[in-house]
Amino acid sequence: MTHSRAHRLALTLYAYAFLDDFVLLYPLYALLFADNGLSVGEISSLFALWSATGVLLEVPSGAWADAVSRRLLLWFGPLLTAAGFTLWVLYPAYWSFALGFILWGTRGALASGALEALIHDELDRLGAADRYARLMGRARAAGLLGVMAATALAGPVFDAGGYPAVGAASVLACLLTATVATRFPENRGNDSEPPESWSATLRCGLATARAHHRVRAALLLVPAVTAIWGALEEYTPLLISATGVPEAVAPFYLLLLGAGATAGGLLAGPAARLRSRGLAALLATAALSLATGAAAHTPAGLPLVAVAFGGFQLATVLADARLQRRLDDATRATVTSLAGLGTDVTTIAVYGTYAALTTQTDHAMAFTALATPYLLTAALLLHGLPRSRA
Repeated sequence: MTHSRAHRLALTLYAYAFLDDFVLLYPLYALLFADNGLSVGEISSLFALWSATGVLLEVPSGAWADAVSRRLLLWFGPLLTAAGFTLWVLYPAYWSFALGFILWGTRGALASGALEALIHDELDRLGAADRYARLMGRARAAGLLGVMAATALAGPVFDAGGYPAVGAASVLACLLTATVATRFPENRGNDSEPPESWSATLRCGLATARAHHRVRAALLLVPAVTAIWGALEEYTPLLISATGVPEAVAPFYLLLLGAGATAGGLLAGPAARLRSRGLAALLATAALSLATGAAAHTPAGLPLVAVAFGGFQLATVLADARLQRRLDDATRATVTSLAGLGTDVTTIAVYGTYAALTTQTDHAMAFTALATPYLLTAALLLHGLPRSRA
Protein backbone atom coordinates (compact mmCIF):
# COMPACT_ATOMS: atom_id res chain seq x y z
CA MET A 1 0.00 0.00 0.00
CA THR A 2 2.81 2.39 0.92
CA HIS A 3 4.60 1.65 -2.35
CA SER A 4 1.46 2.30 -4.42
CA ARG A 5 0.82 5.60 -2.65
CA ALA A 6 4.40 6.73 -3.22
CA HIS A 7 4.04 5.70 -6.87
CA ARG A 8 0.85 7.75 -7.26
CA LEU A 9 2.52 10.72 -5.64
CA ALA A 10 5.45 10.43 -8.05
CA LEU A 11 3.22 10.21 -11.13
CA THR A 12 1.21 13.23 -9.98
CA LEU A 13 4.44 15.20 -9.44
CA TYR A 14 5.80 14.32 -12.89
CA ALA A 15 2.55 15.26 -14.61
CA TYR A 16 2.41 18.52 -12.67
CA ALA A 17 6.02 19.40 -13.56
CA PHE A 18 5.54 18.58 -17.26
CA LEU A 19 2.30 20.51 -17.68
CA ASP A 20 3.59 23.46 -15.64
CA ASP A 21 6.32 24.02 -18.25
CA PHE A 22 4.30 22.93 -21.29
CA VAL A 23 3.48 26.53 -22.19
CA LEU A 24 3.56 27.35 -25.89
CA LEU A 25 3.87 31.07 -25.17
CA TYR A 26 7.34 30.56 -23.64
CA PRO A 27 9.31 30.84 -26.89
CA LEU A 28 6.98 33.49 -28.37
CA TYR A 29 5.98 35.98 -25.68
CA ALA A 30 8.86 38.39 -26.43
CA LEU A 31 7.73 38.44 -30.07
CA LEU A 32 4.14 39.04 -28.93
CA PHE A 33 5.28 42.13 -27.04
CA ALA A 34 7.38 43.44 -29.92
CA ASP A 35 4.62 42.83 -32.46
CA ASN A 36 2.31 44.98 -30.32
CA GLY A 37 4.66 47.94 -30.41
CA LEU A 38 6.62 47.60 -27.16
CA SER A 39 10.15 48.93 -27.15
CA VAL A 40 13.15 47.02 -25.80
CA GLY A 41 13.05 49.24 -22.72
CA GLU A 42 9.38 48.47 -22.10
CA ILE A 43 9.98 44.73 -22.53
CA SER A 44 12.90 44.92 -20.10
CA SER A 45 10.69 46.72 -17.57
CA LEU A 46 8.20 43.84 -17.80
CA PHE A 47 10.94 41.33 -17.00
CA ALA A 48 12.03 43.47 -14.05
CA LEU A 49 8.43 43.61 -12.79
CA TRP A 50 8.19 39.82 -13.11
CA SER A 51 11.35 39.31 -11.06
CA ALA A 52 10.39 41.90 -8.44
CA THR A 53 7.01 40.23 -7.87
CA GLY A 54 8.68 36.91 -7.18
CA VAL A 55 11.22 38.45 -4.81
CA LEU A 56 8.58 40.32 -2.79
CA LEU A 57 6.19 37.38 -2.45
CA GLU A 58 8.62 34.46 -2.15
CA VAL A 59 8.88 34.23 1.64
CA PRO A 60 5.35 35.42 2.57
CA SER A 61 3.87 32.79 0.27
CA GLY A 62 6.03 30.10 1.85
CA ALA A 63 4.72 31.04 5.28
CA TRP A 64 1.18 30.96 3.88
CA ALA A 65 1.78 27.44 2.56
CA ASP A 66 2.91 26.29 6.02
CA ALA A 67 0.05 28.04 7.81
CA VAL A 68 -2.80 27.15 5.44
CA SER A 69 -2.36 24.50 2.74
CA ARG A 70 0.42 23.66 0.31
CA ARG A 71 -1.92 21.90 -2.10
CA LEU A 72 -4.17 24.98 -2.17
CA LEU A 73 -1.31 27.14 -3.42
CA LEU A 74 -0.26 24.56 -5.99
CA TRP A 75 -3.67 24.48 -7.69
CA PHE A 76 -4.50 28.16 -7.26
CA GLY A 77 -1.22 29.42 -8.74
CA PRO A 78 -1.71 28.04 -12.28
CA LEU A 79 -5.14 29.70 -12.40
CA LEU A 80 -3.42 33.07 -11.94
CA THR A 81 -1.09 32.34 -14.84
CA ALA A 82 -4.04 31.26 -16.99
CA ALA A 83 -5.73 34.60 -16.25
CA GLY A 84 -2.56 36.47 -17.19
CA PHE A 85 -2.14 34.65 -20.50
CA THR A 86 -5.81 35.29 -21.31
CA LEU A 87 -5.27 39.01 -20.77
CA TRP A 88 -2.21 38.97 -23.03
CA VAL A 89 -4.12 37.51 -25.96
CA LEU A 90 -7.43 39.34 -25.55
CA TYR A 91 -6.03 42.78 -24.65
CA PRO A 92 -2.47 42.96 -26.01
CA ALA A 93 -1.16 46.20 -24.48
CA TYR A 94 1.50 47.21 -21.97
CA TRP A 95 -0.90 47.27 -19.01
CA SER A 96 -2.16 43.74 -19.68
CA PHE A 97 1.36 42.42 -20.19
CA ALA A 98 2.41 44.02 -16.89
CA LEU A 99 -0.59 42.60 -15.02
CA GLY A 100 0.05 39.20 -16.59
CA PHE A 101 3.65 39.20 -15.36
CA ILE A 102 2.51 40.17 -11.85
CA LEU A 103 0.11 37.21 -11.89
CA TRP A 104 2.83 34.93 -13.30
CA GLY A 105 5.34 36.10 -10.69
CA THR A 106 2.78 35.51 -7.95
CA ARG A 107 2.16 32.02 -9.25
CA GLY A 108 5.88 31.23 -9.15
CA ALA A 109 6.15 32.46 -5.57
CA LEU A 110 3.14 30.39 -4.49
CA ALA A 111 4.68 27.15 -5.80
CA SER A 112 8.23 27.82 -4.56
CA GLY A 113 8.64 26.08 -1.23
CA ALA A 114 5.11 24.67 -1.19
CA LEU A 115 5.87 21.94 -3.75
CA GLU A 116 9.11 20.79 -2.13
CA ALA A 117 7.54 20.81 1.33
CA LEU A 118 4.46 18.85 0.26
CA ILE A 119 6.46 16.18 -1.57
CA HIS A 120 9.02 15.70 1.21
CA ASP A 121 6.45 15.53 4.00
CA GLU A 122 4.21 13.08 2.13
CA LEU A 123 7.20 10.84 1.36
CA ASP A 124 8.29 11.06 4.98
CA ARG A 125 4.80 10.08 6.13
CA LEU A 126 5.03 7.03 3.87
CA GLY A 127 8.49 6.14 5.20
CA ALA A 128 10.07 6.94 1.83
CA ALA A 129 11.87 10.24 2.46
CA ASP A 130 15.02 8.73 0.95
CA ARG A 131 13.27 8.85 -2.46
CA TYR A 132 12.94 12.64 -2.37
CA ALA A 133 16.03 13.45 -4.47
CA ARG A 134 15.09 10.84 -7.08
CA LEU A 135 11.55 12.16 -7.43
CA MET A 136 12.55 15.82 -7.59
CA GLY A 137 15.31 15.07 -10.08
CA ARG A 138 12.86 13.27 -12.34
CA ALA A 139 10.36 16.11 -11.88
CA ARG A 140 12.96 18.61 -13.10
CA ALA A 141 13.61 16.36 -16.09
CA ALA A 142 9.87 16.22 -16.78
CA GLY A 143 9.73 20.02 -16.67
CA LEU A 144 12.55 20.30 -19.20
CA LEU A 145 10.75 17.83 -21.45
CA GLY A 146 7.67 20.04 -21.16
CA VAL A 147 9.69 23.07 -22.27
CA MET A 148 11.16 21.20 -25.23
CA ALA A 149 7.77 19.84 -26.28
CA ALA A 150 6.19 23.30 -26.05
CA THR A 151 9.04 24.80 -28.07
CA ALA A 152 8.61 22.16 -30.78
CA LEU A 153 4.84 22.71 -31.01
CA ALA A 154 4.80 26.51 -30.73
CA GLY A 155 5.75 27.09 -34.37
CA PRO A 156 3.13 24.81 -35.98
CA VAL A 157 0.38 26.03 -33.64
CA PHE A 158 1.29 29.65 -34.34
CA ASP A 159 1.25 28.99 -38.10
CA ALA A 160 -2.22 27.46 -37.74
CA GLY A 161 -3.87 30.06 -35.52
CA GLY A 162 -1.48 32.86 -34.57
CA TYR A 163 -1.20 34.22 -31.03
CA PRO A 164 -4.81 33.35 -30.10
CA ALA A 165 -4.14 29.65 -30.74
CA VAL A 166 -0.83 29.70 -28.86
CA GLY A 167 -2.47 31.59 -25.99
CA ALA A 168 -5.41 29.19 -25.82
CA ALA A 169 -3.04 26.20 -25.69
CA SER A 170 -1.06 27.88 -22.90
CA VAL A 171 -4.20 28.61 -20.87
CA LEU A 172 -5.30 24.99 -21.32
CA ALA A 173 -1.93 23.79 -20.02
CA CYS A 174 -2.36 25.98 -16.93
CA LEU A 175 -5.85 24.64 -16.28
CA LEU A 176 -4.60 21.07 -16.62
CA THR A 177 -1.77 21.85 -14.20
CA ALA A 178 -4.28 23.12 -11.64
CA THR A 179 -6.41 20.00 -12.15
CA VAL A 180 -3.44 17.71 -11.57
CA ALA A 181 -2.54 19.69 -8.41
CA THR A 182 -5.86 18.71 -6.83
CA ARG A 183 -4.62 15.09 -6.95
CA PHE A 184 -1.75 15.79 -4.57
CA PRO A 185 -2.33 14.25 -1.13
CA GLU A 186 -2.00 16.48 1.91
CA ASN A 187 -2.08 14.87 5.33
CA ARG A 188 -0.72 17.61 7.53
CA GLY A 189 -1.84 18.06 11.10
CA ASN A 190 -1.73 14.38 12.03
CA ASP A 191 1.94 14.11 12.98
CA SER A 192 2.59 17.72 13.93
CA GLU A 193 0.57 20.89 14.33
CA PRO A 194 1.72 23.92 12.29
CA PRO A 195 1.75 27.39 13.87
CA GLU A 196 -1.72 28.88 14.19
CA SER A 197 -1.22 31.97 12.03
CA TRP A 198 0.69 33.18 9.01
CA SER A 199 2.72 35.65 11.09
CA ALA A 200 3.62 32.99 13.66
CA THR A 201 4.72 30.65 10.87
CA LEU A 202 6.87 33.35 9.32
CA ARG A 203 8.54 34.20 12.63
CA CYS A 204 9.15 30.55 13.38
CA GLY A 205 10.70 29.90 9.97
CA LEU A 206 12.99 32.92 10.19
CA ALA A 207 14.04 31.90 13.70
CA THR A 208 14.87 28.39 12.48
CA ALA A 209 17.10 29.72 9.71
CA ARG A 210 18.79 32.14 12.10
CA ALA A 211 19.35 29.80 15.03
CA HIS A 212 20.56 26.54 13.46
CA HIS A 213 23.94 26.50 11.74
CA ARG A 214 23.26 23.33 9.74
CA VAL A 215 19.96 24.70 8.41
CA ARG A 216 21.54 28.05 7.56
CA ALA A 217 24.45 26.38 5.74
CA ALA A 218 22.09 24.17 3.70
CA LEU A 219 19.86 27.18 2.96
CA LEU A 220 22.77 29.24 1.61
CA LEU A 221 24.01 26.34 -0.49
CA VAL A 222 20.82 26.31 -2.60
CA PRO A 223 21.30 29.76 -4.21
CA ALA A 224 25.07 29.20 -4.40
CA VAL A 225 24.45 26.12 -6.55
CA THR A 226 21.31 27.17 -8.43
CA ALA A 227 21.52 30.85 -9.34
CA ILE A 228 24.52 31.14 -11.66
CA TRP A 229 23.82 28.32 -14.05
CA GLY A 230 20.11 29.14 -13.94
CA ALA A 231 20.90 32.67 -15.12
CA LEU A 232 23.42 31.45 -17.71
CA GLU A 233 20.72 29.30 -19.32
CA GLU A 234 19.09 32.51 -20.55
CA TYR A 235 22.26 33.40 -22.45
CA THR A 236 22.96 30.03 -24.06
CA PRO A 237 21.59 31.10 -27.48
CA LEU A 238 24.13 33.93 -27.46
CA LEU A 239 26.95 31.57 -26.49
CA ILE A 240 25.98 29.14 -29.25
CA SER A 241 25.86 31.95 -31.80
CA ALA A 242 29.27 33.22 -30.65
CA THR A 243 30.83 29.84 -31.47
CA GLY A 244 29.88 30.29 -35.13
CA VAL A 245 26.93 27.89 -35.22
CA PRO A 246 24.50 28.80 -38.06
CA GLU A 247 21.05 29.95 -36.93
CA ALA A 248 19.40 26.97 -38.62
CA VAL A 249 21.49 24.56 -36.54
CA ALA A 250 21.40 26.48 -33.23
CA PRO A 251 18.16 24.82 -31.97
CA PHE A 252 19.86 21.42 -32.09
CA TYR A 253 22.61 22.68 -29.79
CA LEU A 254 19.98 24.13 -27.46
CA LEU A 255 18.41 20.66 -27.35
CA LEU A 256 21.85 19.24 -26.53
CA LEU A 257 22.17 21.57 -23.54
CA GLY A 258 18.62 20.71 -22.47
CA ALA A 259 19.42 17.01 -22.76
CA GLY A 260 22.44 17.51 -20.50
CA ALA A 261 20.32 19.20 -17.83
CA THR A 262 17.66 16.49 -18.17
CA ALA A 263 20.25 13.76 -17.66
CA GLY A 264 21.46 15.51 -14.53
CA GLY A 265 17.97 15.45 -13.07
CA LEU A 266 17.56 11.76 -13.85
CA LEU A 267 20.83 10.94 -12.05
CA ALA A 268 19.60 12.44 -8.77
CA GLY A 269 18.37 9.07 -7.48
CA PRO A 270 21.67 7.19 -7.81
CA ALA A 271 23.59 10.24 -6.54
CA ALA A 272 21.31 10.93 -3.55
CA ARG A 273 23.87 9.58 -1.06
CA LEU A 274 26.58 12.04 -2.05
CA ARG A 275 27.78 14.02 0.95
CA SER A 276 29.81 17.24 1.15
CA ARG A 277 32.99 15.83 -0.37
CA GLY A 278 31.15 14.23 -3.28
CA LEU A 279 29.03 17.33 -3.88
CA ALA A 280 32.18 19.48 -3.87
CA ALA A 281 33.76 17.18 -6.48
CA LEU A 282 30.60 17.36 -8.60
CA LEU A 283 30.56 21.18 -8.52
CA ALA A 284 34.27 21.44 -9.31
CA THR A 285 33.95 19.02 -12.25
CA ALA A 286 30.93 20.87 -13.64
CA ALA A 287 32.67 24.24 -13.23
CA LEU A 288 35.77 23.04 -15.08
CA SER A 289 33.61 21.55 -17.84
CA LEU A 290 31.73 24.83 -18.23
CA ALA A 291 34.91 26.92 -18.30
CA THR A 292 36.69 24.58 -20.74
CA GLY A 293 33.71 24.20 -23.05
CA ALA A 294 32.93 27.92 -23.20
CA ALA A 295 36.56 29.00 -23.55
CA ALA A 296 36.97 26.76 -26.59
CA HIS A 297 35.02 29.33 -28.69
CA THR A 298 33.95 26.50 -31.03
CA PRO A 299 30.92 24.23 -31.38
CA ALA A 300 33.14 21.35 -30.27
CA GLY A 301 33.15 22.83 -26.77
CA LEU A 302 29.34 22.89 -26.41
CA PRO A 303 29.05 19.20 -25.38
CA LEU A 304 31.21 20.08 -22.37
CA VAL A 305 28.78 22.89 -21.53
CA ALA A 306 25.97 20.30 -21.71
CA VAL A 307 27.91 18.08 -19.30
CA ALA A 308 28.34 21.07 -16.97
CA PHE A 309 24.61 21.85 -17.04
CA GLY A 310 23.90 18.22 -16.20
CA GLY A 311 26.24 18.46 -13.22
CA PHE A 312 24.71 21.71 -12.03
CA GLN A 313 21.17 20.33 -12.39
CA LEU A 314 22.16 17.31 -10.32
CA ALA A 315 23.83 19.51 -7.70
CA THR A 316 20.71 21.69 -7.54
CA VAL A 317 18.51 18.71 -6.69
CA LEU A 318 21.02 17.42 -4.12
CA ALA A 319 21.32 20.83 -2.46
CA ASP A 320 17.54 21.01 -2.12
CA ALA A 321 17.41 17.47 -0.71
CA ARG A 322 20.10 18.38 1.82
CA LEU A 323 18.03 21.36 2.96
CA GLN A 324 14.84 19.31 3.25
CA ARG A 325 16.58 16.71 5.45
CA ARG A 326 17.43 19.43 7.97
CA LEU A 327 13.95 20.95 8.27
CA ASP A 328 10.83 20.05 10.21
CA ASP A 329 7.48 19.99 8.48
CA ALA A 330 5.91 22.90 10.39
CA THR A 331 8.08 25.55 8.69
CA ARG A 332 9.45 23.59 5.74
CA ALA A 333 7.85 25.73 3.01
CA THR A 334 8.84 28.97 4.75
CA VAL A 335 12.54 28.09 5.02
CA THR A 336 12.56 26.61 1.50
CA SER A 337 11.11 29.91 0.28
CA LEU A 338 13.99 31.72 1.98
CA ALA A 339 16.32 29.65 -0.18
CA GLY A 340 14.19 30.58 -3.20
CA LEU A 341 14.46 34.25 -2.28
CA GLY A 342 18.23 33.92 -2.08
CA THR A 343 18.22 32.28 -5.50
CA ASP A 344 16.07 35.05 -7.02
CA VAL A 345 18.24 37.85 -5.65
CA THR A 346 21.47 36.12 -6.66
CA THR A 347 20.12 35.44 -10.14
CA ILE A 348 19.36 39.13 -10.63
CA ALA A 349 22.92 39.92 -9.50
CA VAL A 350 24.25 37.41 -12.03
CA TYR A 351 22.29 39.12 -14.80
CA GLY A 352 23.95 42.42 -13.90
CA THR A 353 27.38 40.79 -13.66
CA TYR A 354 26.95 39.13 -17.04
CA ALA A 355 25.96 42.43 -18.63
CA ALA A 356 29.03 44.10 -17.13
CA LEU A 357 31.34 41.30 -18.26
CA THR A 358 30.10 41.40 -21.86
CA THR A 359 30.97 45.10 -22.09
CA GLN A 360 34.61 44.07 -21.60
CA THR A 361 34.76 40.64 -23.23
CA ASP A 362 32.72 38.16 -25.28
CA HIS A 363 30.00 35.71 -24.26
CA ALA A 364 32.37 32.75 -24.09
CA MET A 365 34.67 34.44 -21.62
CA ALA A 366 31.70 35.65 -19.55
CA PHE A 367 30.57 32.02 -19.19
CA THR A 368 34.12 31.03 -18.28
CA ALA A 369 34.41 33.75 -15.63
CA LEU A 370 31.09 32.82 -14.04
CA ALA A 371 32.22 29.23 -13.59
CA THR A 372 34.74 30.44 -10.99
CA PRO A 373 32.29 30.93 -8.06
CA TYR A 374 31.45 27.23 -8.22
CA LEU A 375 35.06 26.39 -7.42
CA LEU A 376 34.79 28.64 -4.36
CA THR A 377 31.57 26.89 -3.28
CA ALA A 378 33.28 23.50 -3.69
CA ALA A 379 36.19 24.69 -1.55
CA LEU A 380 33.82 25.95 1.15
CA LEU A 381 32.04 22.59 1.21
CA LEU A 382 35.35 20.83 1.79
CA HIS A 383 36.44 23.38 4.41
CA GLY A 384 33.22 22.84 6.31
CA LEU A 385 33.75 19.10 6.76
CA PRO A 386 35.73 19.17 10.03
CA ARG A 387 33.25 21.57 11.61
CA SER A 388 30.33 19.38 10.51
CA ARG A 389 31.90 16.35 12.23
CA ALA A 390 32.46 18.36 15.35
